[in-house]
Amino acid sequence: MSANGPASVKFASCRVKELRRQATLPAKFERLLQTFPLADMFRGKTVAIKIHVGGDIGYTTIHPLFIRILVSAIRQAGGQPFVTDGSGSMKNAVTRGYTEEVLGAPLVEAAGIANNYAYTHPVNYRTLKNVELCGNIVDAGAMVVFSHGKGHGNSGFGGAIKNLAMGCVARDTRGQIHRLQGDQFDWDSETCTRCHGCVENCPSPGAIHFDKDDNLKYFDHNCRYCRHCEEFCPTGSIKIDSRGTEYFQHGMALTTREILNTFEPNRVLFINVLMSITPYCDCWGFSTPALVPDIGILAGTDVVAIEQASLDLVHTEDLIPNALPESMKLHEGNHLFERIHGKDPYLQVACAAEIGLGSREYT
Repeated sequence: MSANGPASVKFASCRVKELRRQATLPAKFERLLQTFPLADMFRGKTVAIKIHVGGDIGYTTIHPLFIRILVSAIRQAGGQPFVTDGSGSMKNAVTRGYTEEVLGAPLVEAAGIANNYAYTHPVNYRTLKNVELCGNIVDAGAMVVFSHGKGHGNSGFGGAIKNLAMGCVARDTRGQIHRLQGDQFDWDSETCTRCHGCVENCPSPGAIHFDKDDNLKYFDHNCRYCRHCEEFCPTGSIKIDSRGTEYFQHGMALTTREILNTFEPNRVLFINVLMSITPYCDCWGFSTPALVPDIGILAGTDVVAIEQASLDLVHTEDLIPNALPESMKLHEGNHLFERIHGKDPYLQVACAAEIGLGSREYT
């Protein structure tokens, strides 16, 4: 955050004004990086490039060309880059063309090959007592948080904050952060008549179902908290407490703060890629069509500002016809991601600003 006013966010647009190499996004990205004092930030430092490598047959992660351009810029600035991701995910990297030969930098498991090289940091927030931060990221001298912006079932939006909070933690920390959502969904098996009307009225396939023993099962990642099931239930057997969504967002913000606090000031650059913006996270292992036309790449040194700006650029009126999977429908909400997932995507940004991670005001 700038001490003199709003934070600065740099933007390279996907739009091509003329048929020249220099008018295309990769060339713009090169020029965008040149506007930052990379030598001051990275010279003589090992630099962790934190990406999300995706999974299975997903194909909408950041294109290797842009990672290679970033690697080259860091090397020219005197830094020693390595590409990393957490939770043992690097085995999936090669599927999307992420290799040292292609990217120009080694690929390193953020918490080691056994996902147990970590530093314990206390946070003492509700049930989240500690977070285990990936050792190879903490040991780095600087970092670039290179994030693919897209929708997310739990947080509405997955960008830099999610890339840090979910991808820079080891062991069981991801699950502990998710469990902050707690017992949001409460089902009283004794009063339930098993009419199955709740499932029939659920607009999100996979959120709830009855198992072979006729017991109701709930999958939070798919739930939009539309309360259709709760409102339909004739016996009041379903109760939903949506306060857990805020707890989850706040937990992500706190984890992000712990990670960023391990670096000296002015050693972290945030880059959000707003291309192939899909409804769900790349960890799902498959891709669906982009919801809106490709927007571009944003970069800055304020994590709150870059997340705010990224969300501000995604508009419901830009939704591409037939882009939303047929099983999904738009509902009430202020932002496209809220209308898809039922969760305010700005909530994580507000939580991060509240604990001092940056400014929601930007230029």
